Amino acid sequence: MGLTARLNALPFDHLDARRAVLTEIFGRPVPDSLSILPPFYCDFGLGASFGERVFINQGCFFLDYGGITVGDRVLIGPGVTLSTAGHPVELDERYDFITHAPIVIEDDVWIGAAATVTPGVTIGRGSVVGAGAVVAKDVPPLSVVTATSVVERKRLKPAPTATS
Repeated sequence: MGLTARLNALPFDHLDARRAVLTEIFGRPVPDSLSILPPFYCDFGLGASFGERVFINQGCFFLDYGGITVGDRVLIGPGVTLSTAGHPVELDERYDFITHAPIVIEDDVWIGAAATVTPGVTIGRGSVVGAGAVVAKDVPPLSVVTATSVVERKRLKPAPTATS
């Protein structure tokens, strides 16, 4: 996270310095056509890869421990969160380990402002994710998805109670 702090402190027009820090963050050279507007936040860095002509707007969070692949000509709006890690759902396992699964964003995708993409999701080629959407399952190619909602998926088991 120290590297992203350095990136975010650089003057906006210091493009060579920004590209050098991005190369450090991601562990390999990034495409010349990649544009990431600060502030940008990333917890791991080495798990993300980018295609050509990718634009990432301000205030995005990439939690990339599980791997994030961004295709060509992808547009990511401000405040988008891509999160590849989580915790087990069951209460008695929740604090034991971290779960993770990759996020794949195929070519020509547009993700609107403040959307959240959860672990294990693939967003198909040419799709649009509307602003504020929470994407928790795969998006087929050439689709438009929007909205957030609360949908009860299952009931959890109660935690075991400690006896005195």
